[in-house]
Amino acid sequence: MLTERFRSEIRLEEVAAGAQVSVQTVLNVYGSRAALLDLAFAAMRAELRAQRLRAEPGDVAGAIEALIDHYERFGDMVCRNLAEQADLELIEQGRSGHRQWVRRQFAPHLVDLDPTRRRVVVDALVCACDVYTWKLLRRDMVRSRAETESTMRQMVESLLRRA
Repeated sequence: MLTERFRSEIRLEEVAAGAQVSVQTVLNVYGSRAALLDLAFAAMRAELRAQRLRAEPGDVAGAIEALIDHYERFGDMVCRNLAEQADLELIEQGRSGHRQWVRRQFAPHLVDLDPTRRRVVVDALVCACDVYTWKLLRRDMVRSRAETESTMRQMVESLLRRA
């Protein structure tokens, strides 16, 4: 459910029905709706992190492939959350995590840059790898997954060559 809806939209009755138990059983096991959702969200974040970090730092093609896998699964929900500003804490965690991911994945290409130039290039890479870039290509321009991946990879490679 967390991949399809915001936390605020998830009702215990739906969770219980999906698990074929009573709401009281869910509460007995997890203590509260908030505790259940926090646990589920933590598990989902761990899975997402592992997915996005599967490419070794410096592997541009692998990084973009992992990123597109992530966006194909969660991109629409992320865009919706950003548009509705439904969970500001989650939005800030996502922004921070995305910038950290960019720094990690492309670090070998940035090591020789002076700090000012590195900041500019990281900013450009954050934009090139952003969920809205994926959305523009996949949803608005109706590009295939392969075309989207290729376009984003070319943008990143171009930025890194010019760094």
